[in-house]
Amino acid sequence: MKHTGVWIDKDKAHIVHLEKDGETFTTIKSNIEPYKVKGGTGQRFKSGPQDIIKDSKYLEREKHQFKQYFKDIVLKIKNTDALVIFGPAGTNQKFNKELNDNYSSLVSKVKDVIKADSMTDKQIKAWVRDYFELN
Repeated sequence: MKHTGVWIDKDKAHIVHLEKDGETFTTIKSNIEPYKVKGGTGQRFKSGPQDIIKDSKYLEREKHQFKQYFKDIVLKIKNTDALVIFGPAGTNQKFNKELNDNYSSLVSKVKDVIKADSMTDKQIKAWVRDYFELN
């Protein structure tokens, strides 16, 4: 039986596969661009409607970057028997929603979506081992 844990945030995902013959650890970078507020031209007020257009273009680009990031992760976890998703912020929830919306074959394999702090690689491996030993 193959158990998988995915620690995910906006920058990277760490994937731990546990099998009878050992464990594997993979990291996937997201390539999601950070949002940079433009301005600082000495004006007291933002320029108005043009900022909204820039924001919507950024948000649309970010949405596509998230979809590609999640697709890259799914390619690494598609052959798992049980899956736990954990991590800080809301990216773990976004990933779970993406699985529900577009990857129905994986939805039934998701055992838990848990909020967790930042961890080292060793802590992530230990957390996944402990989770599947207890459940």
